[in-house]
Order: sequence, then structure tokens, then C-alpha cells
Amino acid sequence: MRDIIPDIDRWLDQQEDIALATVIQTWGSSPRGVGSRMAITGSGKISGSVSGGCVEAAVVEAASDVLETRRGRLLHFGVADETAWEVGLACGGSIDVFVAPVNLTLYQQIHTSLREGQPMSILTIVSGPQELVGQEALLHDEDDTWSFSTLDASLKVAGLAAARAALDSGQSCRVTLTENDTDGSVEAYIDVLLPPPVLITVGGAHISIALVSIAHTLGYHTVVVDPRKAFGSAERFPHADELIQLWPDKALQQVGLTRSTAVAVLTHDPKLDDPALMVALPSLAFYVGALGSRTTQAKRRQRLLDAGLVEAALNRLHGPIGLEIGARTPEEIALAVMAEIVAAREHLLKGEPANTQPIGV
Repeated sequence: MRDIIPDIDRWLDQQEDIALATVIQTWGSSPRGVGSRMAITGSGKISGSVSGGCVEAAVVEAASDVLETRRGRLLHFGVADETAWEVGLACGGSIDVFVAPVNLTLYQQIHTSLREGQPMSILTIVSGPQELVGQEALLHDEDDTWSFSTLDASLKVAGLAAARAALDSGQSCRVTLTENDTDGSVEAYIDVLLPPPVLITVGGAHISIALVSIAHTLGYHTVVVDPRKAFGSAERFPHADELIQLWPDKALQQVGLTRSTAVAVLTHDPKLDDPALMVALPSLAFYVGALGSRTTQAKRRQRLLDAGLVEAALNRLHGPIGLEIGARTPEEIALAVMAEIVAAREHLLKGEPANTQPIGV
């Protein structure tokens, strides 16, 4: 969503009529994942992609009809369909795409929530009686009431429960809200939008410079923590979103650690590393890693135990930090660290077992 917002904003300023196409389900070898989006104007401008080029022309054509009728449409493209070869899905995949006019009120709410970093889920009716298709509602993380809703009263209870479950899991999904053999089931797509993941590097060493650069490229919000001004300077970290020149424990408490946060402790100095780990390991952060050999890790572990950290929190530590790829240079080590962070976040997004609950010290 974030990548097409600048274009949508510009088109709205130009008073363009806009439809939004969203991939709501995939099977097999689909070219784009669930949640991929494309915005289409009435004049034919497009931004984003739902298939990397395979079905865009067909979606643009459907969007023209959607803007004219003001009714959402559910599109299916798959290898079993007559149109499969025409749209480029002969490789065996299939996708469902929902196309609907942009609701300005809802869009403004989403825009504000993204800017403020608020997790949210947006529910859209994609299948069922025609009068229900296209109805929407938005749920924020902090409460169980809709910030915006056009949902029919009969769907609100089931919709709210489904939207909350999706938001808690952090995964977008397609769900059945009601089942009816006569009139047809009512299905909804629940789009979960989370703030960008955050990478906090403790220590402005050479590895950190490379790590922040890679994380920036991958869309992470990057924070560098180092009380030493010479190490945590803007000259050394031109790609960092934030530079905090405080002791690590105070800095991490100031930033706040959420389930979207990864922490890489890279100073190799117990005076800086240990206070950071005492805060990071019991937190919600989905990843905490620390630089150092196995011998260093053993000594660190004992110091943290002696300082009062519980065993369960210590077991969350990735140390030695990074995947085993034979890394030697700072840049290679940074690559290994980032790969381990990406893998940890992927497990989290898939709902696979991961310890992201706070653990008391």
C-alpha cells in the first residue's frame, strides 16, 4: 500500500476517479503475493502491480467497469480458465483479485494510520449478495471498535471477531463470515497493515554501517544507538532514519520495542552490550542478536544471569549473531545478520512458533 500512496495522493489532488485492485488469495505458482495492489484511474493511469504484468490488462479493463458502476468485482485468473494463456498464468498458478472504487473517507483514515505507525486491519466484503459486496470497515490495534464502517449490522459481530483475529496474528486473510446455501456465503478479505519493521543497531561499528544500508534497502526503519558521538554520527550513517546518542538501555526504552522490532547488538563491549540486552531480551522484539564468539557468548550469558535476567529470556538471544554463511568481512557479516533477521520475521508473519511475548526479568 505504501508504495502506491504518493500516486494516489497526486491523482486525488487532480480529482481523478480511482479504483484499487488487491490480490486477496493465491494458489500455486502465482506471480504476486496476497496484499499486492494496483491503483487505476478512470483515465487509464496505473500504479503498482497485482501480477508482475500477467493480468494487469484484464484488471485495468475490469476497473473501468467498476468505476462506471461503482460496484466492486471479484476476479479470478487461473490455469484452468479459458483466459489463462491470455493473461499469462499458464505456469499453473491462479489468483483472486478484488477491484473496487477507492472510498475517500476510508482511504484518509488508512493514510493517517500509516503515517502514525498504527497497526490496523481493513475488512472488505468481496463475495455474497450484491448489496453487501464492497462494504468495508477499519479496526485499529488499540481497541475493538470500528474507526470506519459501512458494514451491514448483521455482519458486524462476525466481522469484528475476524478482523481482530487477523490483526492479532499479523496476517492478511480471506474468511467466510456467514454461510448460506440459498443466498450464497458472505466472504471478506481482511487486509492487515503493520508499521514497517524496525531495526535497532546498538553500536556504530563498521558492521553496523553495512547492516543499516541493507536494512534501509529492504524497507526497515533503521535506528542507530551509540553514546559515542564519533561512532553514531550522521556522516557514518547517511541511510539511518534515527541516530540516538544515549546509553543503550535508555535509548531502547525511549524508542520502545514492539513485535515489529529487531535488535542487533554489535559493540563487542560489555559496558554497552549488556545494558542493551537486559532491556531487549525480555521485550516484545521479534529478534535479538549479539556479536561475539561462542566463548564470548558464554561469558555474556553468565553476566546477564548474574544481573537477574531469567533463563527463558536469555534463550531468545541469537548468538553468535547471523546465519552461518562463512562471513568474514564486515559487509558479509552484515548480510548474514540481515538474513537471520529476515528469516525470523518470516516465521513470525507465517504464525510459526516464535517467542515474541514479554518475559519478566
